[in-house]
Amino acid sequence: MRLKDTGLTEQDIKDKVKKYMIETYERFDFVAETAKDMYMYGTDGAAYLDFYAGIAVNSAGNCNDRVVAAVQDQCKDLMQTFNYPYTIPQALLAEKVCTTIGMDKIFFQNSGAEANEAMIKMARKYGVEKYGPHKYNIVTAKMSFHGRTFGAMSATGQPDNACQLGFGDMTPGFSYADFNDLESFKAAVNENTIAIMVEPVQGEGGVYPATMEFLTGLRSFCDEKGLLLLLDEVQTGWCRTGKIMSYMHYGIKPDIVSMAKALGGGMPIGAICATAEVAKAFTIGSHGSTFGGHPVSCAAALAEVNELLDRDLAGNAEKMGDYFCKKLGTLPHVKEVRHQGLFIGVEFDETISGVDVKHGCFDRKLLITAIGAHIIRMVPPLILTEDDCDKAFAVIKESVEALS
Repeated sequence: MRLKDTGLTEQDIKDKVKKYMIETYERFDFVAETAKDMYMYGTDGAAYLDFYAGIAVNSAGNCNDRVVAAVQDQCKDLMQTFNYPYTIPQALLAEKVCTTIGMDKIFFQNSGAEANEAMIKMARKYGVEKYGPHKYNIVTAKMSFHGRTFGAMSATGQPDNACQLGFGDMTPGFSYADFNDLESFKAAVNENTIAIMVEPVQGEGGVYPATMEFLTGLRSFCDEKGLLLLLDEVQTGWCRTGKIMSYMHYGIKPDIVSMAKALGGGMPIGAICATAEVAKAFTIGSHGSTFGGHPVSCAAALAEVNELLDRDLAGNAEKMGDYFCKKLGTLPHVKEVRHQGLFIGVEFDETISGVDVKHGCFDRKLLITAIGAHIIRMVPPLILTEDDCDKAFAVIKESVEALS
């Protein structure tokens, strides 16, 4: 939809949002009208270099041709039918995902929070049915983030985060341990624990990749104690980190893994994959979704996955991540640069506000995000080049220097 076709002004659009919408996000002060590859465009045609990609969604580029064509073709045939009949995009995507990442079964959702909610439900039901009515506790990491639905936000290890404040008691059955501290997790497990749930890279917690010792240690500990290992790969999944899935860096496999964001290439979709044994916990009526496995979203996801794999965008993520982060390490006031592929966090010293850097970059037509007090986060499309990295670096450097 284009502004010129509505008879409205850009300010009219902003005013309608202010009047009618419940706002829970800090908006960039522009109306995004179109996007292509590495850029988003305002109604005036101004180009913004996109280094957040819809928060790790548009990994094959904004409005990827292959994904757009798949959406258009599927809309002509079948848009929505619920999950009573079989549908072709759903079946093909299920096979593609499971065979690509080495998992047995898949259940489709519509978002990352929904995927994590399903993962929590499956683990709890598996524990109760196999071991008894109290075997449903899950240990998650402090400073984790798993979503804003009630189970997912209860799993989130940030009691002072706005996503948990003001809602009353969280869902029982969760305890929290220190990320990258194997002994802390071992100590948090008790006789009612059924699973351990972590992100391979803590995103909202500051972009902290799991160490090899930690994640392989969790897998071994879960095997030893008969626990499930649940991995939240909503942000890391599908080539973002330099591997198809982040857990492939560690030579392990989870019992359940969640995914969303990059899976759909811009269309809403989420999923969990599980081993055949654990997947048995979900039976008819135990879980469901009206739009889960939507034909159009599945067609888009199949096109996106094929694009990511055919172009080896995981390989490009690894190469460009190393290149970009080497440059980022030379920024003034930088304290630490953390990354896995193109999942990047830059932490500055206490004199530099991450939000101020974000705003400075926006003023210079670069889109990034900020987390915490002094950290900027970048999750750009995986198609980026060295030239894109150089342009972004120059803008970030100028923005930081303007704050010094």
